[in-house]
Amino acid sequence: MLGVMTTTLLLGGRRITRIGLGTNRLRNTPQNVAFIRAAVDAGVQMIDTAHLYTAGESEQAIGAALFPAPPGCVIASKAGFGGAGHGKPDVLRREIDESLARLRSECIDLYYLHRVDPDTPIDESLGVIAEYVHRGRIRQVGISEVTVDQIERARTIVPIAAVQNSYSLAERKHDGVIHHCESAGIVFVPFFPLRGADTPAVRAIAARHGATPTQIALAWLLRRSPAMLPIPGTLSIAHVRENLGAMDVELGAEEFDTLKTAVTNP
Repeated sequence: MLGVMTTTLLLGGRRITRIGLGTNRLRNTPQNVAFIRAAVDAGVQMIDTAHLYTAGESEQAIGAALFPAPPGCVIASKAGFGGAGHGKPDVLRREIDESLARLRSECIDLYYLHRVDPDTPIDESLGVIAEYVHRGRIRQVGISEVTVDQIERARTIVPIAAVQNSYSLAERKHDGVIHHCESAGIVFVPFFPLRGADTPAVRAIAARHGATPTQIALAWLLRRSPAMLPIPGTLSIAHVRENLGAMDVELGAEEFDTLKTAVTNP
């Protein structure tokens, strides 16, 4: 479904801004701690990290910057990445406990199973995360790089608030997952959302709007689905403000279709 562009959506009962921040390159430095605070001050309400990002420094920097967490700010993390064995209950418990400590949090707002472990039943992996929900240590649960069938299996174990898959102008294999998330009231969080931004069609439409190609690529995603919440990664507050500016760009239906076709077939 082609969504009417709005600037906020509901995630676990909270209404938040539809452009988040990815932090897979974030190191725990005073400069980056200040950067996270500035990003929240600029209007970012979704901060996305993971247990493995920069060997734990990403979570540590966010914990230092956002303790106590500002009202309305959602911090999301993930555990269970790395292939066979990384979704085992003992591995997940250790990683979740480490995430809680690094983030200096009694309760993480959103926690993803980072990947479905080929050697561990998803029931066992998500069962561990559900334990932390029941204990009040995790508020909402997400899953990443999954199919519709996996989403539906996951929902029999624990309510799913968000799905994080790769999606962009240049990578659209998860269209069916987006449709499913819309119908189920699940937020779709595309990672690597800026692929395809550096193309002639995007640059031409950016010039027409007085915008940047990055803003056009993000505006296309926001118009693509009302369930969409992109998390472009950056370490620059100028880029954060540029990304947030995508919410002020209104693409017409013809421009939306032009980009969909041109970037697929450049």
